Amino acid sequence: MRVAIANRLRGRSIDGLALLEKGLIALLALQLVRLAWVVVTPVGSFGPWEGRQAQLLTPAARQALFASFDPFFRTGAPQAAGNGVVTSLALTLYGIRLNEGSGLGSAIIAAPDGVQSSFAVGDEILPGVVLKSVAFDHVTIDRGGAEEQIFLDQSTPAPTAAPEGGETQAPPPVSPPPSAGPTADSLRRDIGFAPRMQNGRVTGLAVSAKGPGFASAGFRPGDIISQINGQPVGDLQSVQNQIAPGARLSLTVERGAAVASVNLIVQGQ
Repeated sequence: MRVAIANRLRGRSIDGLALLEKGLIALLALQLVRLAWVVVTPVGSFGPWEGRQAQLLTPAARQALFASFDPFFRTGAPQAAGNGVVTSLALTLYGIRLNEGSGLGSAIIAAPDGVQSSFAVGDEILPGVVLKSVAFDHVTIDRGGAEEQIFLDQSTPAPTAAPEGGETQAPPPVSPPPSAGPTADSLRRDIGFAPRMQNGRVTGLAVSAKGPGFASAGFRPGDIISQINGQPVGDLQSVQNQIAPGARLSLTVERGAAVASVNLIVQGQ
């Protein structure tokens, strides 16, 4: 009796081991099939396994992209000279210190009493007059909420430097600042104005020399005045009316293929 029971238990254990062995073999075969499928067909759940293709911009798109790129990280586009209003205040600009990185800077400005002082952007120059921004050749002030500009005097050329190894020469006499500019009479007497017509309207005034005041005012033969105080030139009579004692004139001059700036403060007698 005992022997029969023992033989029966032994047979059951052998059947259990055989069943477990078959299960492991089936699982191993399934894993081999899956591995072979992955190797033969590399397809993911979201489509073929392909690298991302490079997107090439058109020449027009590349030009537009690099036109807006600034390698010097300036905060904004420089202000275009000639689009503002030249101030009528008796302020004289002698120097500018411009920080291209921050867009700030300072300027040396003489008050009506002739005393020069250094002002940073945001400083008050006169009561109600604040230095708003600086550019390479002019500054912008805030005068009671209105923007006005003060230009450097560029009517006289810079002194010629002495050659290397040569004797040091005395610099030529420096012309007086704009406060000692030409008189209204000398401008009318020594400078000739001829309108330049295009399509039946005046687009500029060609200036010619009639006396010494022509060169001292900063003009050259062939110059054409296209703007006065940021406004296009109108008729000749309106220009003559602006040449009055105490007037501050910022002239945009076409000089050949270049554009120059001539700034004048018209004196009395």
